[in-house]
Amino acid sequence: MAVAGVEIRGAMREGWAEILSDPALLFLANLHRQYEPTRQSLLRARAERARWWRAGNPIDFAPETAAIRAGDWTVRPAPADLLDRRVEITGPCSAKMIINALNSGAKCFMACLEDATAPTWENIIEGQVNLRDAVAGTIALEEKGKSYRLNAETAVLICRPRGWHLPEAHILVDGEEMAGALVDFGLYAFHNARALVAKGTGPYFYLPKLEHYLEARLWRNVFVTAESVLGLPLGTIRATVLIETLPAAFMADEILHELRDHIVGLNCGRWDYIFSYIKTLGHDPAKILPDRASVTMAVPFMAEYAKHVIRTCHRRGAHAMGGMSAFIPVKDDERKNEAAFAAVRADKEREASLGHDGTWVAHPGLVPVAMEVFDRLMPAANQLHVLPEGEATAEALTTPSAGPRTAAGLAMNVNVAIGYIAAWLRGQGAVPLHNLMEDAATAEISRAQLWQWRHHGVVLDDGGTVTAERIAAEITRQLELWKAEVGDNFFASGMYREAATILADLVMAAELPDFLTTPAYRRFMAG
Repeated sequence: MAVAGVEIRGAMREGWAEILSDPALLFLANLHRQYEPTRQSLLRARAERARWWRAGNPIDFAPETAAIRAGDWTVRPAPADLLDRRVEITGPCSAKMIINALNSGAKCFMACLEDATAPTWENIIEGQVNLRDAVAGTIALEEKGKSYRLNAETAVLICRPRGWHLPEAHILVDGEEMAGALVDFGLYAFHNARALVAKGTGPYFYLPKLEHYLEARLWRNVFVTAESVLGLPLGTIRATVLIETLPAAFMADEILHELRDHIVGLNCGRWDYIFSYIKTLGHDPAKILPDRASVTMAVPFMAEYAKHVIRTCHRRGAHAMGGMSAFIPVKDDERKNEAAFAAVRADKEREASLGHDGTWVAHPGLVPVAMEVFDRLMPAANQLHVLPEGEATAEALTTPSAGPRTAAGLAMNVNVAIGYIAAWLRGQGAVPLHNLMEDAATAEISRAQLWQWRHHGVVLDDGGTVTAERIAAEITRQLELWKAEVGDNFFASGMYREAATILADLVMAAELPDFLTTPAYRRFMAG
């Protein structure tokens, strides 16, 4: 019997009816009816804050929550299987990725339905099928003469749903599109929470792109409702929040406090954080960033951000996870491969020495590199006792780093943005480009920086000014380079021209659009 008020607009495939069962859809519908009004009000509040900052008002720590920041409180202790998270691997929810990641030797696998997944209807629902089968231990794949099965011991599974801003246009409740976040969370929790608990683990989540403690409160309320409906004790659902927006960095204590019965830690989501820095402060000519490649975790404002997250977490008994190194193994070029491994090793040594309790990698081949570093520099399960010196200030968190602004940097931004958006439109969310793993966050940096440089008329190292005309010419040039690289046939079918159109619209807009995935998602729906 169909659930009243629920409409499925996506095609159904074999096996999907078990994921989109009537009880599961009723669970989703109840979450939507209870929390969609709050979500919409929080999204409106985001827009109001953005207007406030564009008007020249500074971003700072909220005075109304000073008592929380000064208070003596801690979060609920982590469950046993999340005490040691020294290396986590991340990736999309394809069967092959899930099996390889769970077998990789990493402590945890973050199965990503967000930035590493292009949210086609097939990717989202097939991802839920794969996650259910992974929890059951039955996931398997036969491909190109190879068999993929789970090992006896696997990484701890953590699911990342979409951010609060993204819709799921294929599931309507009372005529309204559902939040992608509630679809991803709801289906995973409904089908797997009790099975995970029975296995001695639990329903664990990474929460992306929060901008305010009230957005964390919404997640807390969703968790409590789900626990009640599913018959789980309070605190069974556990979360790690990505501090990957500049506003969230100013509310790290408050986010921990809101989720204190459910939270395990915070993560330095460095790529989205750089994007958010530009998005939040892009109107200010004093906040212009240099080439994307020169904005590393070693530059002052990024280093201050990492120390702030570690201090905040460790004072509250929460884990402070490091971020992603985008380098991946390079095939058929030993020199470049050695350089990539050396870059990852240096990045992880910096994180472990600073006080992080674990880190991320994007490829199974890099798990041993990161594991060796954390085993050597963090012999215990974590280092909650480490408190970096100092205190975060608004000035330290918002003063941009020095560095070059180059024609080569502009060209790379255009190239990467076109290449990634095209792959995203083809249904691929995690894309290796130029020996780096790109996801939506890194493409967001590229297009946001192009907008910022155009908006302020930045002068590059070649003496030229960044104008709309120059970017348009570069888009044309990079399209030809992509055509030469992939060939005429694939270029014609590979969505490169559509990607270039989306990029141009984003970069030439009067105000910086919030997310590239929002208009790109509508491109999915338009066919």
